[in-house]
Amino acid sequence: MGSHEISLDARTLEFRTLLSRCEFTMANGKSVDIETGMQHAMEILTAARKRDSSVFLVGNGGSAGIASHATVDFVHVAKLRAHTVHDPSLLTCMSNDYGYENGYAKILGHLARAHDVLIAISSSGNSANIRNAAATVTQAGGTVITLSGFKPQNPLRSLGEINIWLDSHDYGLVEIGHQFILHNLADRFGRNKESR
Repeated sequence: MGSHEISLDARTLEFRTLLSRCEFTMANGKSVDIETGMQHAMEILTAARKRDSSVFLVGNGGSAGIASHATVDFVHVAKLRAHTVHDPSLLTCMSNDYGYENGYAKILGHLARAHDVLIAISSSGNSANIRNAAATVTQAGGTVITLSGFKPQNPLRSLGEINIWLDSHDYGLVEIGHQFILHNLADRFGRNKESR
């Protein structure tokens, strides 16, 4: 890889292009433009706040870090009842007893209720534990928002009420893109004085 390909200017341009091509699809597979998709995500989160429902966030590795950061913003700025569910003792207990692919699903099977929201984050969209978590929350009567990247037909991308996809196989760009989008959602609450 030449130095021009990893220069900050080049990466900044690549990130900007990636965000501008971000795709939002609804549960029925219909594509919507970026701002319509963001507004729909806001409607889901605003309804959760009005109902005093929980907003759970899950991810693996870097995506778990993104979930933690977004939880801070959602609690502090957006005033949502947001939670991560990757406490090491709890997640390793459930993963040990039921398999890693079911760790989050088993936790959310106990915690998630109708009208709760799950934000499921996976760069590849292939992680079985994230997909199973989405299925569990849907079965409980909750709503799922997914964030993924890599292949356009990744399996997570079809599991949400709104599915946010970034067209890149670059982990760094996909992860930063997911963080940027989640931060933007929190910022929208923060800038709306009436929502505080």
